Amino acid sequence: MEHVLKSEIPEGPLSEKWSNYKKTAKLVSPNNRKKLEVIVVGTGLAGSSAAASLAEMGYNVKSFCFQDSPRRAHSVAAQGGVNAAKNYKNDGDSVYRMFYDTLKGGDFRSREANTYRLAECSANLIDQATAQGVPFGREYGGYLRNRSFGGVQVSRTFYARGQTGQQLLLGSYQALMRQVNTGKVSLYARHEMLDLVLIEGKAKGIIARNLDTGRVERHGAHAVVLATGGYGKIYYLSTLAMGCNASAIWRAHKKGAFMANPSWTQIHPTCLPQSGEYQSKLTLMSESLRNDGRIWVPKDKNDIRKANDIPEEERDYYLERKYPAFGNLAPRDIASRSAKEQIDAGKGIGALKNAVYLDFSKAIKEYGKDIIKERYGNLFNMYKKITGIDAYLEPMKISPAAHFSMGGLWVDYELKTTIPGLFAIGEANFSDHGANRLGANSLLQACVDGYFVLPYTLQNFLADEIKQPKTDINHPEFDKAEQAVKKQIEEFLTTKGTKTAEEFNKLLGTELYDKCGLSRSREGLEQAINNIQDLRKAFKTDLIVPGEASEVNSELEKAGRVADYMELAELMCIDALQREESCGAHFRTEYQTAEGEAKRDDTNFCYSSAWEWNNNPSNPILNKEKLIFETVTPSVRSYK
Repeated sequence: MEHVLKSEIPEGPLSEKWSNYKKTAKLVSPNNRKKLEVIVVGTGLAGSSAAASLAEMGYNVKSFCFQDSPRRAHSVAAQGGVNAAKNYKNDGDSVYRMFYDTLKGGDFRSREANTYRLAECSANLIDQATAQGVPFGREYGGYLRNRSFGGVQVSRTFYARGQTGQQLLLGSYQALMRQVNTGKVSLYARHEMLDLVLIEGKAKGIIARNLDTGRVERHGAHAVVLATGGYGKIYYLSTLAMGCNASAIWRAHKKGAFMANPSWTQIHPTCLPQSGEYQSKLTLMSESLRNDGRIWVPKDKNDIRKANDIPEEERDYYLERKYPAFGNLAPRDIASRSAKEQIDAGKGIGALKNAVYLDFSKAIKEYGKDIIKERYGNLFNMYKKITGIDAYLEPMKISPAAHFSMGGLWVDYELKTTIPGLFAIGEANFSDHGANRLGANSLLQACVDGYFVLPYTLQNFLADEIKQPKTDINHPEFDKAEQAVKKQIEEFLTTKGTKTAEEFNKLLGTELYDKCGLSRSREGLEQAINNIQDLRKAFKTDLIVPGEASEVNSELEKAGRVADYMELAELMCIDALQREESCGAHFRTEYQTAEGEAKRDDTNFCYSSAWEWNNNPSNPILNKEKLIFETVTPSVRSYK
């Protein structure tokens, strides 16, 4: 039976909704906050900013991460920048324009109110980060410097060279560690959440495994916040760190949290191409490079000359040709699909013919090498270190790769999931980006959720929990969850098959990338669903996990994560199959214009799909949150 999803959007004009919410939200007095406990899983930008903020307010926080230090969370890998509507360049930017760019970039498939709040809170983040000491790039006169990113015609991206994620994370990390030092945050590094515990229908704690000792532990709280990032590693080859996974949100999904738009995954256009079968990870090159780099392929698919030997008139700057208004800064989904078109047409370059050129020769000639070095120096150094090629002298080779998950746990305006007491923030939720995320909005959403939104919305929930006693970890529900976790671990260790979890992940990733990646079709998705079901059966009988449970065992960790991928992958394909339209990163080959652009169907598919677990990964229940546009009229997305 389909549920009615309540998005809890406040009353009033769009520009006043968030202030109206804050006016009426319930509060918890300082004396009562110390009686309440909150679990925050994940210490990336969303998790560390949330944990630090809540502890600063006086709550008792338990912070969990599977890394050996919170500052190794994957937010550290983000490069190009963070967006904010400050209009420093005086080029016409505003909160409304940023809201509209984000809504349009997501192909009008996100909730208006959430997207507006993201833009509205953006300016506060830059002030917060600067106060924390984040070394944003500056103009000669001392003003913070901006650059542009895909899908916009203004400069609103603040950056710290190509290390913006790392610098922002160091800011939130020091705020977190300050609270660890005061005793308001209990930090559990090298701990992985393996299940969510519900008592009388409310999230009351988690089961976690100590990855150093193998001990399975119980942790209780008055509320649980998941800030565990995205699931791009499901494709195996991706820009994500090897440890990134979907297990926390997936296990919450199996306890009743709806999963929204799982098939909406972003393939980033600017990555280093795969160089061989031996690879387990791909390297991201910041989208900011597209400010000054020009993307092209040879006009002749049989051209084997070196890039510098191909004259200008024999090059196809295809993004500039197809999308003159935005050129090389077309949105990511369009830039990635366009690169794939060129590669599929036989014009790919490099040893495996799987890349396109990103050329800085014109920018170097115009601005000089020193300016380009100042803007992107560490990215050029990284490129040379990995490839041996000096990009100041010849073009970079780039290729699309799996990157960001627009899908995630369904949350309402308050970032609440469908389980009372369970909140999801950052990339773990689905809320702000629609069917495609604009570059530099990821760091923004993570910080805005953690610093500026959750402290209000979680408090609104906790106000009714003050009289609730401390959660009893000896409750039968904790017993039940712990036994289920231990049973799964035992099954992994006793299967004694022939393939490792990584081998299964590789097979699964290839299947997904081919049939539920840059493009999808009914035939391909139906094949993928059958193949994934077969893979899942094989995983249950042919998995091998060496070692024991009572020790450091990375293979055991991978087994649990890949088991969850096997179920999530099928849901991704089911979700893509039911959405008979093209929108943003979801490109169904049956639904395209004569020019090969995405063809949306607002009459039948103007909703977010929210899937409910039904005890069978092949038979989920679809719930729909209808998207209502009160301020903007969805239009055909054009960047020409």
